[in-house]
Amino acid sequence: MFRQFRHDCKDNTRFSCRLFVKVLKTSVNLVIFVQDASGGNLEPEQYRKMFIGGLTSSTTDETLKEFYSKWGTLVDCVVMRDPATKRSRGFGFVSFSKQSEVDAAMANRPHIIDGKTVDPKRAVPREQSQRSEANISSKRLYVSGVREEHTEDMFKEHFGKYGNILKCEIIADKNTGKPRGFAFITFDDYDAVDKCVLIKSHMINNYRCDVKKALSKEEMAKVGTLFPIITTELNYF
Repeated sequence: MFRQFRHDCKDNTRFSCRLFVKVLKTSVNLVIFVQDASGGNLEPEQYRKMFIGGLTSSTTDETLKEFYSKWGTLVDCVVMRDPATKRSRGFGFVSFSKQSEVDAAMANRPHIIDGKTVDPKRAVPREQSQRSEANISSKRLYVSGVREEHTEDMFKEHFGKYGNILKCEIIADKNTGKPRGFAFITFDDYDAVDKCVLIKSHMINNYRCDVKKALSKEEMAKVGTLFPIITTELNYF
């Protein structure tokens, strides 16, 4: 069965979506293609969506939209509210049409909305949101899958695309001098780490390396503190 439909957003940004549904016994497979008004495919939402924390109780959807529209075209913008009281929960989400627009917004911090400096981050995809470190900002990246064929210069070249590197260290065995299978990359900004983690797996010298945030003792202590779940949701339909 093949079905196609179009959705017109309230901000006049048009999306079309094609759904292919294949039913095998009790399983259903969905393949979704999202297009913008010009017919081009949008980048995956996880690269285009931002979490905005620390909002005042008076900040509205329109205020958020007006502020972030200066860096690109917004396809979605919402201040999260309590379903019962309708009061702001102090955070919201904005989705741009391109990842480069998120990059531009993050490059122009700090962001001050309604007189308050807010806390913008790249939104964490749902499948990553349950990890203990998901909602913590860190400037340090943990890299696994490190082999003898890897050098620190290789890591600097690869991860330097995501931000300014302050330190790169492949952890070696004290006795043999061989890599213990992991490394640490320290950036000057937490956003570089967030960009790396969104991609998760990186091919370096033809070997796959997985990454996650490396937390200090102080950052680990924050894990037990209550944070709003930063998730990427499909808000278009």
